[in-house]
Amino acid sequence: MSLVRFKNRTRPFTDLITSDFFDMEDFFDNRFWNKGLVNENFWNGRKGEPALNIKEDKDHFEIELAAPGFSKKDFEVSIENGYLTIRAEKKDTDEIKEENYTRKEFSYNSFMRTLLLPENVLEDEIKAKYNEGILRFKLMKKEEAKKTKPKMVEIA
Repeated sequence: MSLVRFKNRTRPFTDLITSDFFDMEDFFDNRFWNKGLVNENFWNGRKGEPALNIKEDKDHFEIELAAPGFSKKDFEVSIENGYLTIRAEKKDTDEIKEENYTRKEFSYNSFMRTLLLPENVLEDEIKAKYNEGILRFKLMKKEEAKKTKPKMVEIA
């Protein structure tokens, strides 16, 4: 008997649309149609996309996006029609000229993530900070969202 890593290939459609943050790329990802064509050797199992953590507090949401190797100037963050879009692009060129040879290397790295923001977020007060390879966002909740309490459901 051998141990094999479990891959949950079934992901109900309702999980995608009922969570607070609806990841557009996840909706159109091959895993949605259970094709299993994802290369798991990249950042979060999806080629070219950094891993993303979302935390919720009583007053705000926090988003952490792992993007090592980038600098603050490489990012472009926008909010439009309730969507938070994070883009990053980095180009590097290294050239060494010696008497007998020339060595030139270049690299290019980019990604884009788009998240549907919850309706209870104050879009004008979103703050972002990049430090040590992590891009962090703080999304404040509207006052009415802070006051609502979860409804308890009685189990029969």
